[in-house]
Amino acid sequence: MNKNIYRIYILLLIVLFLGICVFAYQKIFKFKQIIVSPLPNFLTSFANNQVSTLNLWSPFFEMFEEDKNKIPSLSAKSALVYDLTDNKILFSKDASKKLPMASLTKIMTAIVAIESATPDDKYLVFPQDLVGENSMGLSVGEKLTLKELLYGLILTSGNDAAETLAGNFPEGRDKFIEAMNNKAKSLGLKNTHFTNPTGLEGEGRQYATAYDLLVITKYALQFPIFKKVAGTFIHNIPYSQNHKAFYLENQTNLISSYPGVFGVKDGYTPEAGLCLVTYLNYKGHEIIGILLGSDNRRQEMKDLLDYGLKIQGITPPPHQ
Repeated sequence: MNKNIYRIYILLLIVLFLGICVFAYQKIFKFKQIIVSPLPNFLTSFANNQVSTLNLWSPFFEMFEEDKNKIPSLSAKSALVYDLTDNKILFSKDASKKLPMASLTKIMTAIVAIESATPDDKYLVFPQDLVGENSMGLSVGEKLTLKELLYGLILTSGNDAAETLAGNFPEGRDKFIEAMNNKAKSLGLKNTHFTNPTGLEGEGRQYATAYDLLVITKYALQFPIFKKVAGTFIHNIPYSQNHKAFYLENQTNLISSYPGVFGVKDGYTPEAGLCLVTYLNYKGHEIIGILLGSDNRRQEMKDLLDYGLKIQGITPPPHQ
């Protein structure tokens, strides 16, 4: 008799335990079903693997009071000058207008390449990588490191360097371009779209705004390797058993003529006009200037940097 009671007791405990498990499973399952993320879908890791490096930053829209007598006259379709130190807009002209950006595209190309570096740090040049007029001078079959390709990408705006970086992406070129767009989304940008890693025309609409390029450039400058490369005027890559020697000179010519300028990138296509993103570090102020669709980007950027310093009471440096 005692044994039967004991068995019934054990059986009841088992049934109770199973009941608790089923109840808990149902509650957990239902709970999961009703969870709604406060983030947009593209900012979740389920839809965008680039959010693994999510770094949202939005510029303040507070502006310094404009000096009507000193505002530069610009041919550029869009322009923006932003002081990162004080988080203030120094100058803005149609900064939210979507426009083609030519080789400014390569800033994002560099970001994705840096964040997805190959384990062996070797990038093979394929025949299809040799496109466009701007080139660092690669030859099919050469192998270069990420750092070497970044110098060619930024200093000489090498389309061959851009395509080599994209072509060696683990999942291929198309996925590299997808990662570029996903990175823009992970930065909270809605007015930027990439169709290739070079900025060349002919593969569909590729555009950005000056505002978005400010966010992209600030993000790129957090990488020491990008900041070093972008601020380099002349760089020699010596011969190795994997490639020829390269002499590279930065096309962003304000580096050598405007004290405090450290790059970043220029660009041009007939569709986009002359484009330029410039990083200035002068008198304790870090400033990013952006021009899209300019007829004279060099002079207009100097005028913008001068203006941005003057309205803060800073005398611009002597420059050419």
